[in-house]
Amino acid sequence: MELIDYFIDNKSQIISLCIEHIKLTSLALVIAIIIGVPIGILINYKQKLNKPVLGITSVTQAIPSMALLGFMIPFLGIGTAPAIVVVVLYSLLPIIKNTYTGLTNISPATIEAAKGIGLTKAQILTKIQIPQALPIIMAGVRISSVSAVGLMTMAAFIGGGGLGYLIFSGIRTVNNYQILAGAIPACILALLVDYFFGAIEKLVTPISLQQEKKSKEKIIKERRRNKLIILFTIIILALLFLHEIDFSKKTENVVRVGSKDFTEQEILCYMTAHAIESNTNIEVVNECNLGGAQVVFSALTNDNIDLYIDYAGTDYTDILKHQPISDTEKVYQTIKKEMKEKYNVEVLDQMAFNNTYALAVTKETAKKYNLKTISDLKKVSRNLTIAPTLEFINREDGLPGLEKEYGLVFKDTIGIDGSPRYTALINGDAQVIDAFTTDGLLKKFDLVVLEDDKNFFPPYNAIPLIREETLEKYPEIKEVLNNLGTYLTDEVMQDLNYQVDELGKSPEKVATDFLSVTNLTS
Repeated sequence: MELIDYFIDNKSQIISLCIEHIKLTSLALVIAIIIGVPIGILINYKQKLNKPVLGITSVTQAIPSMALLGFMIPFLGIGTAPAIVVVVLYSLLPIIKNTYTGLTNISPATIEAAKGIGLTKAQILTKIQIPQALPIIMAGVRISSVSAVGLMTMAAFIGGGGLGYLIFSGIRTVNNYQILAGAIPACILALLVDYFFGAIEKLVTPISLQQEKKSKEKIIKERRRNKLIILFTIIILALLFLHEIDFSKKTENVVRVGSKDFTEQEILCYMTAHAIESNTNIEVVNECNLGGAQVVFSALTNDNIDLYIDYAGTDYTDILKHQPISDTEKVYQTIKKEMKEKYNVEVLDQMAFNNTYALAVTKETAKKYNLKTISDLKKVSRNLTIAPTLEFINREDGLPGLEKEYGLVFKDTIGIDGSPRYTALINGDAQVIDAFTTDGLLKKFDLVVLEDDKNFFPPYNAIPLIREETLEKYPEIKEVLNNLGTYLTDEVMQDLNYQVDELGKSPEKVATDFLSVTNLTS
């Protein structure tokens, strides 16, 4: 019942993301067919290309989709483009292979007879080979189409939209209803796509090959119905794509605001966007939920976005590659100077909250081992399993430096990205996790944050990063963000995160409500 209520309460968002998912998948499939079918025809005529082409497409499918997506980002940036390219690459093998198989399985006697009556190679291909091979070709397209629906969910990982947005958001916030709100429509969509291409497959299959199971009259009636279904679907898709075209005059005053892929960053993304739009004449495009630190910073330096809010510690250690220190002012001034010199990026005033790293345990674990500080862990760490994020494992100001500074040796380290690490902690699969001090999930699960008694973690004050040319063009943004930053304390951010992670509010609503309450919107 609660799941149904969630669908009803968020129906507009689910429908919008579903439409977006359909458009992305359709575009990827059309491109895959346009590329795949000609290649299949080519390797049928040029047999020497058969093994290399099929080998390359097979190897491509063996590459993990997220790895391939990560490889595409530096070349294609963020958003829909890399996601579509990856789905196209994964869809090629069934289409190419079935096209090649369908053409090679045609009887040689049929080809010779066609040559005997004077048909050219092009006529043999269009009038004999392709019509006979179409059922097998469509079977390959049908396989690719179903897998494409599932694969396209990863578009949300880099700000491409689609139903994956709900799935990733649900995983991050440990919200099973949100996960199902993305997964169920994706499953239904996959079934509908399979039915659609199944109808085309039956339509292109000669009646003579279907008469063993059904009468001719029944097959003809079914073919008429399938034609109507296909026509109706094509019209719907055409309307969706036409709706996407904006014929109005575009304004030149557009700023793109990005963010990383967790709750606090989404809230900050919407908050920044609405604050700028409300207090200036600038139009803002949201590019929220793009990925990790390197992905979003690359988007900024590659002109895919214009600004985002980052954290001082991340920029100082992960981007600029300095050793972690606890001097807040030195960290900030170094970032401000080097970001401008190396990347033409301006750093605005630090915001009031410091979302630094922390180690968290359950109250039961803290009581059992008498844990209050990270130093207390040293005596018992060999008996405990830590489940940090993958980024924390690979950062000098994360687990490697922490273990060295405090002399920690954990029984096991299980890398778990996002909010599932909280689930692992609560379920007893791990006893220690990394967290951010403003995480709403700390409040949700009533966890104990261990004191960093050696001040190992560097300051993680939030700092807006903006392209130098953007700030020169829109200097009014500086005043808006500097003013916003004074309102965002540690307690405020943890409460805003809690409203999303536990109370189930959308990041955008939490952001706009806060701006309204604090009179930060004009």
